Amino acid sequence: MNAPVYQDGDRSTLFEEGLVFQDFIADLFMGSLGISITSYTSRKYQWNKGENRQGIEIKLDRRILETGNVSIEVAEKRNAAVGLWTPSGIMRPDNAWLYVQGNEKIVFVFSKKILQMLYSSRYKQFEWQPKSTIKTFLLPIKEAEKYALKIFRTKEIQ
Repeated sequence: MNAPVYQDGDRSTLFEEGLVFQDFIADLFMGSLGISITSYTSRKYQWNKGENRQGIEIKLDRRILETGNVSIEVAEKRNAAVGLWTPSGIMRPDNAWLYVQGNEKIVFVFSKKILQMLYSSRYKQFEWQPKSTIKTFLLPIKEAEKYALKIFRTKEIQ
């Protein structure tokens, strides 16, 4: 599959980093939970169905422990020059029911519905643009710990 070019990305390796993290989560879920993740690799299936057959959205968030927040994606643009935002992350209408976000040290597993409810009821007013092509809301780690279905930490991940 050809890697998409993120014109406004801060690194050319973003796409590959995301794929490596998806593989990391696939191994973690199989080893810890007995759940096999079958990723869709074609654009057709990713656009029409979702990231994988199991309905598990996976997002790499390298800075959780540094910032003290989980940055939950709600909208995106292909590039900064595009005017309209497209629902993404927890707001994308796809087959996802679980939302997995983290990095090699900490991984949060959320219900997508719970995150949508938190965003709509409490965090929409705190929506922000960490980059010109993405909108998120910041969920403090203490809140994330309270609402997560499961949390994996470094000692459990190794």
